[in-house]
Amino acid sequence: MVSIGTYQRVAVTDAAADLLRQLTVTHGPLMFHQSGGCCDGSAPMCYPVGMFITGPSDVKLGELEVSGLDAIEVFISEAQFEYWKYTHITIDVVPGRGAGFSVEGPTGNRFIIRSRMLNDAELEYFGLKPKR
Repeated sequence: MVSIGTYQRVAVTDAAADLLRQLTVTHGPLMFHQSGGCCDGSAPMCYPVGMFITGPSDVKLGELEVSGLDAIEVFISEAQFEYWKYTHITIDVVPGRGAGFSVEGPTGNRFIIRSRMLNDAELEYFGLKPKR
């Protein structure tokens, strides 16, 4: 997602944004933490703000801009970020059983990550393009 000349590491699909608006009515402001593969695999975990406490080893990937909502922060562990730092992620939603600890669990839907490699302009913007 590109906005006003700056690049973002995270984005959200329209379908996921719709679900986030619904979940916010029930749970209040939300945040994501990209799971490292424990109990719920590598699913993006969605929590009410304050229910998951990030620590000094978590990296803020960015904020999702969802019309009608405050920005939704997205975090990942520092160790996992090292594997994913060349990747742009988009949070999407599909039918299915949600993660056990994530707020979408009871809805019959689950959040998933769609990813792609950063392009040359993004690599340069994030300081990841090798200098020539």
